[in-house]
Amino acid sequence: MFRKVTLLFAVLALVLITVFPAAAQDEVVFGVVLVGPNDDRGWSTSHSEAGDYVVANMPGAVKLEFESLNPADSPETTLMDVVELMVDEGASVIFTTSDSFEEDTNGVAAAFPDVAFVNITGSNAIQASDVVMGEHAIMHELPELPPANVGNFNVYMELPRMLAGCAAALTSENGHIGYLGALINPETRRLAASSYLGARHCADNYRDDLSADDITFEVTWIGFWFHIPGVTLDPTEVAQGFLDGGADVIISGIDTTEAITVSGQYMAEGDPSYGVPYGNVNGCSEAPEACIGAAYYNWGPAYLDVVQRAVDGSWSQEWLWLEPKWDEINDDGLYTDADTSVAGFVFGDALSMETRETLKAFAQDIHDFQTDPMHASEMFLWSGPLNLQDGTELAGDMAPVSLLDIWFLPQLLEGMIGASE
Repeated sequence: MFRKVTLLFAVLALVLITVFPAAAQDEVVFGVVLVGPNDDRGWSTSHSEAGDYVVANMPGAVKLEFESLNPADSPETTLMDVVELMVDEGASVIFTTSDSFEEDTNGVAAAFPDVAFVNITGSNAIQASDVVMGEHAIMHELPELPPANVGNFNVYMELPRMLAGCAAALTSENGHIGYLGALINPETRRLAASSYLGARHCADNYRDDLSADDITFEVTWIGFWFHIPGVTLDPTEVAQGFLDGGADVIISGIDTTEAITVSGQYMAEGDPSYGVPYGNVNGCSEAPEACIGAAYYNWGPAYLDVVQRAVDGSWSQEWLWLEPKWDEINDDGLYTDADTSVAGFVFGDALSMETRETLKAFAQDIHDFQTDPMHASEMFLWSGPLNLQDGTELAGDMAPVSLLDIWFLPQLLEGMIGASE
C-alpha cells in the first residue's frame, strides 16, 4: 500500500511542475489528509475544496492532498507515512481532517516540530481555550496538551444540524425521522442530539398538527464515516429500513450520500420521502426532488487563516470553536458570506415556500440568541430541563448546558431512539 502513497506524490509532483514550472521563493506548501475520497460529495469533498480555496486566495500556495486514509482503503499506510512524504515535498502546515486522526496527529507532530498541524475536529488542544469552561460543567477528563505545534479548529456544527432537524419536522407528515449515523463518539452524539432538539422545537413552535412529543427520532449507527463492506452496516440498507419502517425523512450524519439517494429512489416510486445530506453545499445534487436542505461546511476561510498565520509566524497552539455567520438569508437558503463563515444550511428543492419562510424565522432565532451577550458561552436550545438517555439530568429547568458538556456529550438525549455507546 505504501507504493500507492509514493505514486500519489509522484503524480502531485508532476502536476506542480506543470502548473509552477519554476518554484518561487515565497512558495507555501501545505498538506490536506482526508479520511475519505475527495469526491464523496460530503465531508472530504468540503475539505478538499478548502485546500483549493487557499490556493485560489494565497499567491504561491501549493496543496498536497492524500485521500482515503482509513483502514479499508489504505490498511498498510499510516499517518506518519503520509506526513513524511508531505514534509519531504516542503509542507509547513498539514491539516488532518477527521477526529479519527486526533491521536495520531500528536505523534507525527512530535516528530516534525517545525510543521504546524491542525486537526479538524478533535480535542487535542482543548485546554488551550477557555471557551468551553462553565460553572455548571460536569467534570470531564480532558486530554493532556499535545506538542506545541498541534492545534484544532471546529465550527458550531450543531447549529446547521438544528436547521436540519427543523426542516425534517416541518416536512414530515407523521413526525417519524430517521438519523443515519456514522460511528459513535461525543461529536456524533451531539450532532444527532442537536438535530433532535431542532425537530422538537419546530414541531412545538411552528406546527399545529404535531407537538414535540409526537416526534419519533430514530438513530442507527453504521460504524464508520462511510460504508466499509464487511465492517460497517450498509447505509443504503439502513436508509431503506427507515423508510420501510415508517419514517418519511432521513437526516444524514455520514460522509456519503446514501440518505438522499435512497430518499430520491423512494420519491421517484411515488412514496413521499425526503433527505437531508451532510457536509457539502452541493449535497442535494444527488436527488434534488427529494432534498429539503443540506447542512454544509465552508472550511476554506479557516484554512486560509491558519496558513497565512503559519507563514507570518503568528500561529500558535489554539483550540477554536467557530460560530457560523447567519447574516445573509435569501430565497435560496441560508447562504453565509463565503469569505467569512465556515458553515451554513442550503435550502433544498423539496421545501415548500411556507417552510422556507419558517426556516428563515428559525434561523433568525438562532442568530439572535448566539449574538446576544446575555447568552455568551451558551448554545441555542441546549438548556434545561434536559436529560441524558438514561435519565441523568444534564441541565435543570431553564439552566444552560455548559459548552464543555455539549462537546463531550456522553449519551444521546432522553427521548431519542438508538444506541449511545
